[in-house]
Amino acid sequence: MQPSPSTPTAPAQLRELRTTALACLLEPDPATKVAMVAAMAGAPVALDAQKPLAPTGPVPGRPERPELVPPRLVGRRSMITPEGRAMLVHALAHIEFNAMNLALDALWRFPDLPFDYYTDWLRVAQEEATHFAMLQAHLQVLGHTYGDFPGHDSLWEMVDKTRGDVLARMALVPRTLEARGLDAIPPLRAKLAQAGDMAAAAILDIILRDEVGHVEIGNRWYGYLCQQRGLDLRATYAELALRYEAPTLRGPFNLEARRRAGFSELELSDLPA
Repeated sequence: MQPSPSTPTAPAQLRELRTTALACLLEPDPATKVAMVAAMAGAPVALDAQKPLAPTGPVPGRPERPELVPPRLVGRRSMITPEGRAMLVHALAHIEFNAMNLALDALWRFPDLPFDYYTDWLRVAQEEATHFAMLQAHLQVLGHTYGDFPGHDSLWEMVDKTRGDVLARMALVPRTLEARGLDAIPPLRAKLAQAGDMAAAAILDIILRDEVGHVEIGNRWYGYLCQQRGLDLRATYAELALRYEAPTLRGPFNLEARRRAGFSELELSDLPA
């Protein structure tokens, strides 16, 4: 994999990009974080190029609300009432906020990878920030804001567990947990459309389109790392899923989206019936 002509190639430039990503990751205010990611994507210059490339606060930075609870306590999201739809949109916004953080973490945490790895995750961070901003804006139309309802931390728990190995991170976050979104979004989109919330349905169309690309990035770098280490893709994935206690996947699966995201037919055949 070779960097594109526009990709920074000097070590100092890469350090600046990773330092800026870490600053974005540590920012607790969602609106400020979104603005910082947009600025970084437009002109990735570090806030302080001499600053050590290490966290100086909680990782990730996040607001005091929403309250984080076990998944079973998040609450039901009936489409019948505006409150129920707002709860669903809030849950989606929380996922996208965490996804923005995981992209920033993937960008800053792992050194010595090809430059395209970093520009790929910069793109993911920018798109996840856009998703969050769209959902937050729609949530406000529904009379609420991010933090009004509880959320769970399942996605970030796996990010934290895989912080020591980029191979495990690529295997179990984008191509496992995020890939579940490829399966979940179409039925959620249908429910929102049936309830008459076409604005939310349109946002989910954008998210599904972009998430295919995000999962493809995870698949591509997982394949690259397996090749670099002389590992079999499928056997290594099964071993990592067991070691890190990845959630059991359940259908129905969006096989067409998974194919576009880079899963092979053999990998799709490994999915439970």
